[in-house]
Amino acid sequence: MSWLSKNYEKASLGAALAAALGLAYFGWSKVGGVEDDFSAQVTSVGNDNPAVIDADLIPKAKSSMLLDRSWKQALDGERAVDLFTGIPLFVPSATPDKAIDLLNKDSVPVHSPVPNTWWLENRLDPGFADSPNRDPDGDGFSNLEEFTAKTNPNDDKSIPPLLAKLTYLRDDSLGWVIRPSYGEGGSFPFNYFDLKGGRNKTVTGNLVAPNELFFATGLMANRFKLLGSEVRKEVNPRTTAENEVTYVRIEDQRANKKGVVYEFPAPLSEQRMNEYLKYDRTAVFSLEALGLDGKEFKVEENLTFALPPTSAKKEYTLKSVTPEAVSIEYTTPSGESKVIEIKKGTMPNLGE
Repeated sequence: MSWLSKNYEKASLGAALAAALGLAYFGWSKVGGVEDDFSAQVTSVGNDNPAVIDADLIPKAKSSMLLDRSWKQALDGERAVDLFTGIPLFVPSATPDKAIDLLNKDSVPVHSPVPNTWWLENRLDPGFADSPNRDPDGDGFSNLEEFTAKTNPNDDKSIPPLLAKLTYLRDDSLGWVIRPSYGEGGSFPFNYFDLKGGRNKTVTGNLVAPNELFFATGLMANRFKLLGSEVRKEVNPRTTAENEVTYVRIEDQRANKKGVVYEFPAPLSEQRMNEYLKYDRTAVFSLEALGLDGKEFKVEENLTFALPPTSAKKEYTLKSVTPEAVSIEYTTPSGESKVIEIKKGTMPNLGE
Protein backbone atom coordinates (compact mmCIF):
# COMPACT_ATOMS: atom_id res chain seq x y z
CA MET A 1 0.00 0.00 0.00
CA SER A 2 1.40 3.44 -0.96
CA TRP A 3 2.07 6.31 1.48
CA LEU A 4 -0.75 8.39 -0.10
CA SER A 5 -3.29 5.69 0.56
CA LYS A 6 -2.21 5.47 4.18
CA ASN A 7 -2.01 9.22 4.75
CA TYR A 8 -4.92 10.49 2.63
CA GLU A 9 -6.41 12.68 5.35
CA LYS A 10 -3.04 14.30 6.10
CA ALA A 11 -2.45 14.98 2.43
CA SER A 12 -5.91 16.60 2.04
CA LEU A 13 -5.39 18.81 5.06
CA GLY A 14 -2.02 19.95 3.76
CA ALA A 15 -3.44 20.83 0.35
CA ALA A 16 -6.22 22.88 1.89
CA LEU A 17 -3.74 24.76 4.06
CA ALA A 18 -1.58 25.56 1.03
CA ALA A 19 -4.63 26.89 -0.90
CA ALA A 20 -5.66 29.10 2.01
CA LEU A 21 -2.21 30.61 2.29
CA GLY A 22 -2.23 31.29 -1.45
CA LEU A 23 -5.56 33.14 -1.31
CA ALA A 24 -4.46 35.18 1.68
CA TYR A 25 -1.35 36.31 -0.12
CA PHE A 26 -3.37 37.22 -3.23
CA GLY A 27 -5.78 39.37 -1.23
CA TRP A 28 -3.00 41.14 0.67
CA SER A 29 -1.20 41.88 -2.56
CA LYS A 30 -4.33 43.62 -3.97
CA VAL A 31 -5.12 45.91 -1.02
CA GLY A 32 -3.30 48.75 -2.52
CA GLY A 33 -5.16 48.40 -5.84
CA VAL A 34 -8.77 48.70 -4.67
CA GLU A 35 -9.01 52.40 -5.51
CA ASP A 36 -7.69 51.84 -9.00
CA ASP A 37 -9.95 48.87 -9.76
CA PHE A 38 -13.23 50.11 -8.20
CA SER A 39 -12.86 53.90 -7.82
CA ALA A 40 -14.21 53.59 -4.27
CA GLN A 41 -12.59 56.80 -3.11
CA VAL A 42 -15.09 59.78 -3.17
CA THR A 43 -13.06 62.47 -4.79
CA SER A 44 -15.83 65.10 -5.43
CA VAL A 45 -19.60 65.60 -5.86
CA GLY A 46 -21.86 65.60 -8.90
CA ASN A 47 -20.85 64.33 -12.28
CA ASP A 48 -17.20 64.31 -11.20
CA ASN A 49 -18.00 61.67 -8.58
CA PRO A 50 -18.21 58.31 -10.35
CA ALA A 51 -19.43 56.52 -7.19
CA VAL A 52 -22.91 58.19 -6.82
CA ILE A 53 -24.68 59.65 -9.86
CA ASP A 54 -26.51 62.99 -9.20
CA ALA A 55 -25.27 63.05 -5.60
CA ASP A 56 -25.60 66.82 -5.65
CA LEU A 57 -29.42 66.43 -5.74
CA ILE A 58 -29.55 64.77 -2.32
CA PRO A 59 -29.27 68.02 -0.32
CA LYS A 60 -31.96 69.59 -2.52
CA ALA A 61 -34.35 66.68 -1.98
CA LYS A 62 -33.76 66.77 1.76
CA SER A 63 -34.47 70.51 1.84
CA SER A 64 -37.68 70.00 -0.20
CA MET A 65 -38.98 67.39 2.24
CA LEU A 66 -38.73 69.92 5.06
CA LEU A 67 -41.00 72.47 3.31
CA ASP A 68 -44.53 73.17 4.73
CA ARG A 69 -46.86 71.71 2.10
CA SER A 70 -50.17 71.92 4.07
CA TRP A 71 -53.20 73.24 2.07
CA LYS A 72 -54.59 76.60 3.12
CA GLN A 73 -57.98 77.98 2.12
CA ALA A 74 -57.61 80.71 -0.42
CA LEU A 75 -59.42 83.89 0.58
CA ASP A 76 -60.62 87.01 -1.16
CA GLY A 77 -60.87 89.27 1.83
CA GLU A 78 -63.04 87.16 4.17
CA ARG A 79 -64.58 85.10 1.37
CA ALA A 80 -63.40 81.58 0.61
CA VAL A 81 -62.26 80.97 -2.96
CA ASP A 82 -63.03 77.62 -4.55
CA LEU A 83 -59.90 76.05 -6.04
CA PHE A 84 -61.78 74.95 -9.16
CA THR A 85 -64.30 77.70 -9.85
CA GLY A 86 -62.84 80.66 -8.00
CA ILE A 87 -65.67 82.78 -6.58
CA PRO A 88 -69.04 81.26 -7.68
CA LEU A 89 -71.59 83.53 -9.30
CA PHE A 90 -75.25 82.71 -10.03
CA VAL A 91 -77.83 83.92 -12.48
CA PRO A 92 -81.61 84.05 -11.97
CA SER A 93 -83.71 82.44 -14.69
CA ALA A 94 -85.57 85.70 -15.26
CA THR A 95 -82.38 87.69 -15.97
CA PRO A 96 -79.73 85.21 -17.15
CA ASP A 97 -77.48 88.03 -18.39
CA LYS A 98 -76.99 89.43 -14.87
CA ALA A 99 -74.65 87.51 -12.58
CA ILE A 100 -75.35 87.50 -8.85
CA ASP A 101 -72.65 87.61 -6.19
CA LEU A 102 -74.17 86.00 -3.07
CA LEU A 103 -72.27 88.31 -0.75
CA ASN A 104 -73.32 91.46 -2.52
CA LYS A 105 -76.09 92.90 -0.36
CA ASP A 106 -77.53 94.76 -3.35
CA SER A 107 -78.01 91.56 -5.38
CA VAL A 108 -81.52 90.21 -5.85
CA PRO A 109 -82.18 86.82 -4.17
CA VAL A 110 -81.42 83.78 -6.32
CA HIS A 111 -84.48 82.12 -4.77
CA SER A 112 -86.84 84.69 -3.29
CA PRO A 113 -87.72 85.08 -0.42
CA VAL A 114 -84.60 83.28 0.85
CA PRO A 115 -81.69 85.76 1.24
CA ASN A 116 -78.56 84.85 -0.70
CA THR A 117 -76.45 84.84 2.47
CA TRP A 118 -78.68 82.14 4.02
CA TRP A 119 -77.33 79.60 1.54
CA LEU A 120 -73.76 80.47 2.45
CA GLU A 121 -74.42 80.46 6.19
CA ASN A 122 -75.89 76.95 5.96
CA ARG A 123 -73.33 75.63 3.44
CA LEU A 124 -76.00 74.90 0.84
CA ASP A 125 -75.84 75.18 -2.92
CA PRO A 126 -78.44 77.56 -4.37
CA GLY A 127 -77.34 76.67 -7.90
CA PHE A 128 -80.20 74.27 -8.58
CA ALA A 129 -83.60 75.31 -9.86
CA ASP A 130 -85.22 73.26 -7.06
CA SER A 131 -82.82 74.29 -4.28
CA PRO A 132 -85.68 75.71 -2.15
CA ASN A 133 -87.51 72.37 -2.39
CA ARG A 134 -84.52 70.18 -1.52
CA ASP A 135 -84.24 68.47 1.85
CA PRO A 136 -80.54 67.94 2.69
CA ASP A 137 -81.14 66.51 6.19
CA GLY A 138 -83.98 64.19 5.10
CA ASP A 139 -86.44 65.27 7.82
CA GLY A 140 -89.29 65.90 5.39
CA PHE A 141 -89.00 69.70 5.43
CA SER A 142 -87.65 71.62 2.45
CA ASN A 143 -85.01 74.32 2.59
CA LEU A 144 -87.72 76.95 2.12
CA GLU A 145 -89.76 75.51 5.01
CA GLU A 146 -86.69 75.39 7.24
CA PHE A 147 -85.85 79.00 6.36
CA THR A 148 -89.41 80.13 7.13
CA ALA A 149 -89.40 78.31 10.49
CA LYS A 150 -85.85 79.47 11.32
CA THR A 151 -84.64 75.90 11.82
CA ASN A 152 -81.39 74.23 10.77
CA PRO A 153 -81.69 72.66 7.29
CA ASN A 154 -78.70 70.40 8.02
CA ASP A 155 -80.01 68.91 11.29
CA ASP A 156 -82.90 66.41 11.23
CA LYS A 157 -83.53 67.12 14.93
CA SER A 158 -84.12 70.82 14.24
CA ILE A 159 -87.50 70.88 12.53
CA PRO A 160 -90.50 73.19 12.00
CA PRO A 161 -93.79 72.28 13.76
CA LEU A 162 -94.79 68.77 12.70
CA LEU A 163 -98.41 69.85 12.47
CA ALA A 164 -97.47 71.56 9.20
CA LYS A 165 -96.89 68.11 7.64
CA LEU A 166 -100.12 66.49 8.88
CA THR A 167 -102.36 65.39 5.99
CA TYR A 168 -106.05 64.62 6.45
CA LEU A 169 -106.62 61.61 4.20
CA ARG A 170 -110.25 60.65 4.79
CA ASP A 171 -113.15 60.20 7.18
CA ASP A 172 -113.46 56.71 8.69
CA SER A 173 -116.49 57.43 10.87
CA LEU A 174 -119.01 54.84 12.05
CA GLY A 175 -122.69 55.61 11.62
CA TRP A 176 -125.05 53.99 14.12
CA VAL A 177 -128.54 54.23 15.55
CA ILE A 178 -130.37 52.97 18.64
CA ARG A 179 -133.90 51.85 17.94
CA PRO A 180 -136.22 51.84 20.96
CA SER A 181 -139.35 49.78 20.89
CA TYR A 182 -142.57 50.15 22.88
CA GLY A 183 -141.93 50.68 26.56
CA GLU A 184 -143.77 50.17 29.79
CA GLY A 185 -143.67 52.34 32.90
CA GLY A 186 -140.77 54.40 31.62
CA SER A 187 -138.67 51.31 30.75
CA PHE A 188 -137.79 50.25 27.19
CA PRO A 189 -136.10 47.56 25.11
CA PHE A 190 -133.37 48.65 22.63
CA ASN A 191 -131.73 47.45 19.43
CA TYR A 192 -128.42 48.70 18.04
CA PHE A 193 -127.52 48.91 14.31
CA ASP A 194 -124.50 50.40 12.55
CA LEU A 195 -123.53 50.98 8.92
CA LYS A 196 -120.78 48.35 9.06
CA GLY A 197 -123.22 45.57 9.86
CA GLY A 198 -122.86 45.64 13.64
CA ARG A 199 -125.87 44.50 15.71
CA ASN A 200 -126.83 44.24 19.38
CA LYS A 201 -130.00 44.17 21.47
CA THR A 202 -131.16 44.02 25.04
CA VAL A 203 -132.24 40.66 26.44
CA THR A 204 -135.74 39.75 25.27
CA GLY A 205 -138.28 40.39 28.02
CA ASN A 206 -135.92 42.61 30.05
CA LEU A 207 -136.73 46.31 29.90
CA VAL A 208 -134.12 48.97 30.63
CA ALA A 209 -135.17 51.30 33.46
CA PRO A 210 -134.07 54.93 33.85
CA ASN A 211 -130.41 55.37 35.00
CA GLU A 212 -129.52 51.86 33.90
CA LEU A 213 -126.73 50.96 31.47
CA PHE A 214 -127.66 48.65 28.66
CA PHE A 215 -126.11 46.20 26.20
CA ALA A 216 -124.37 44.17 28.87
CA THR A 217 -122.16 42.37 26.34
CA GLY A 218 -121.19 42.62 22.68
CA LEU A 219 -120.96 45.78 20.62
CA MET A 220 -121.27 49.01 22.62
CA ALA A 221 -121.41 47.07 25.91
CA ASN A 222 -122.36 49.38 28.82
CA ARG A 223 -121.82 52.43 26.65
CA PHE A 224 -125.33 53.89 26.94
CA LYS A 225 -127.46 54.91 29.91
CA LEU A 226 -131.20 55.56 29.78
CA LEU A 227 -131.88 58.91 31.41
CA GLY A 228 -135.65 58.86 31.01
CA SER A 229 -138.45 59.64 28.57
CA GLU A 230 -141.09 62.24 27.88
CA VAL A 231 -144.22 62.56 25.75
CA ARG A 232 -144.43 65.39 23.24
CA LYS A 233 -147.16 66.53 20.89
CA GLU A 234 -146.12 66.67 17.25
CA VAL A 235 -147.88 67.31 13.95
CA ASN A 236 -147.55 64.47 11.50
CA PRO A 237 -146.30 66.10 8.25
CA ARG A 238 -148.14 63.59 6.10
CA THR A 239 -151.53 63.68 7.82
CA THR A 240 -151.20 67.15 9.45
CA ALA A 241 -152.74 65.55 12.51
CA GLU A 242 -151.32 66.18 15.98
CA ASN A 243 -150.01 63.07 17.72
CA GLU A 244 -148.34 62.26 20.99
CA VAL A 245 -144.82 60.90 20.55
CA THR A 246 -142.67 59.39 23.27
CA TYR A 247 -138.95 60.28 23.19
CA VAL A 248 -136.26 58.51 25.18
CA ARG A 249 -133.14 60.35 26.29
CA ILE A 250 -129.88 58.34 26.25
CA GLU A 251 -126.53 59.51 27.62
CA ASP A 252 -123.26 58.37 26.03
CA GLN A 253 -120.71 56.92 28.47
CA ARG A 254 -117.77 56.65 26.06
CA ALA A 255 -114.66 58.52 27.29
CA ASN A 256 -114.48 61.01 24.42
CA LYS A 257 -118.27 61.48 24.36
CA LYS A 258 -119.05 61.40 28.06
CA GLY A 259 -122.24 63.36 28.76
CA VAL A 260 -123.50 63.61 25.17
CA VAL A 261 -127.28 63.06 25.15
CA TYR A 262 -129.24 61.58 22.24
CA GLU A 263 -132.99 61.51 21.70
CA PHE A 264 -134.87 58.79 19.81
CA PRO A 265 -138.64 58.36 19.33
CA ALA A 266 -140.06 55.19 20.84
CA PRO A 267 -140.91 53.24 18.89
CA LEU A 268 -138.52 54.15 16.02
CA SER A 269 -139.71 52.67 12.75
CA GLU A 270 -137.23 51.04 10.39
CA GLN A 271 -138.16 53.53 7.68
CA ARG A 272 -137.03 56.47 9.85
CA MET A 273 -133.78 55.02 11.20
CA ASN A 274 -131.59 57.05 8.83
CA GLU A 275 -133.11 60.26 10.18
CA TYR A 276 -131.57 59.51 13.59
CA LEU A 277 -128.12 58.28 12.58
CA LYS A 278 -125.34 59.25 14.98
CA TYR A 279 -121.61 59.06 14.24
CA ASP A 280 -118.44 58.04 15.98
CA ARG A 281 -116.16 60.35 14.05
CA THR A 282 -112.65 59.13 13.20
CA ALA A 283 -110.09 60.82 10.95
CA VAL A 284 -107.33 59.04 9.04
CA PHE A 285 -104.05 60.98 8.88
CA SER A 286 -100.53 60.63 7.60
CA LEU A 287 -97.48 62.58 8.74
CA GLU A 288 -95.44 63.51 5.67
CA ALA A 289 -92.17 63.91 7.57
CA LEU A 290 -89.54 61.99 9.56
CA GLY A 291 -89.72 59.11 7.09
CA LEU A 292 -93.38 58.39 7.92
CA ASP A 293 -94.72 59.43 4.52
CA GLY A 294 -97.73 57.31 3.53
CA LYS A 295 -98.08 55.59 6.91
CA GLU A 296 -101.67 56.03 8.11
CA PHE A 297 -102.92 56.46 11.66
CA LYS A 298 -106.39 57.12 13.06
CA VAL A 299 -107.65 59.57 15.67
CA GLU A 300 -111.16 59.72 17.14
CA GLU A 301 -112.99 62.97 17.58
CA ASN A 302 -112.39 64.73 20.92
CA LEU A 303 -109.26 62.70 21.67
CA THR A 304 -105.71 64.02 22.08
CA PHE A 305 -102.90 62.70 19.92
CA ALA A 306 -99.16 63.11 19.42
CA LEU A 307 -96.87 63.90 16.49
CA PRO A 308 -95.19 61.69 15.58
CA PRO A 309 -97.99 59.31 16.63
CA THR A 310 -95.55 57.17 18.66
CA SER A 311 -94.53 60.10 20.85
CA ALA A 312 -95.63 60.07 24.48
CA LYS A 313 -96.41 63.79 24.49
CA LYS A 314 -99.95 64.38 23.18
CA GLU A 315 -100.15 68.05 22.29
CA TYR A 316 -103.07 68.08 19.84
CA THR A 317 -106.83 67.59 20.19
CA LEU A 318 -109.07 66.54 17.31
CA LYS A 319 -112.06 68.81 17.88
CA SER A 320 -114.26 67.85 14.93
CA VAL A 321 -114.36 65.55 11.93
CA THR A 322 -116.44 65.77 8.77
CA PRO A 323 -115.92 64.07 5.41
CA GLU A 324 -114.64 67.40 4.08
CA ALA A 325 -112.38 68.70 6.86
CA VAL A 326 -111.12 68.37 10.42
CA SER A 327 -110.35 70.96 13.08
CA ILE A 328 -107.46 70.57 15.49
CA GLU A 329 -106.73 72.50 18.65
CA TYR A 330 -103.13 73.02 19.80
CA THR A 331 -100.97 75.39 21.81
CA THR A 332 -98.43 77.59 20.04
CA PRO A 333 -94.86 77.99 21.39
CA SER A 334 -95.96 81.35 22.83
CA GLY A 335 -98.69 79.61 24.88
CA GLU A 336 -101.63 80.68 22.74
CA SER A 337 -104.43 78.15 22.19
CA LYS A 338 -105.26 77.91 18.51
CA VAL A 339 -107.64 75.91 16.28
CA ILE A 340 -106.82 75.19 12.64
CA GLU A 341 -108.76 73.48 9.87
CA ILE A 342 -107.32 70.88 7.53
CA LYS A 343 -109.30 70.12 4.41
CA LYS A 344 -109.39 66.56 3.05
CA GLY A 345 -106.30 65.70 1.04
CA THR A 346 -104.31 68.71 2.23
CA MET A 347 -101.97 69.90 4.96
CA PRO A 348 -102.65 72.97 7.13
CA ASN A 349 -101.33 76.43 6.49
CA LEU A 350 -99.93 77.44 9.88
CA GLY A 351 -99.30 80.94 8.63
CA GLU A 352 -103.03 81.72 8.42
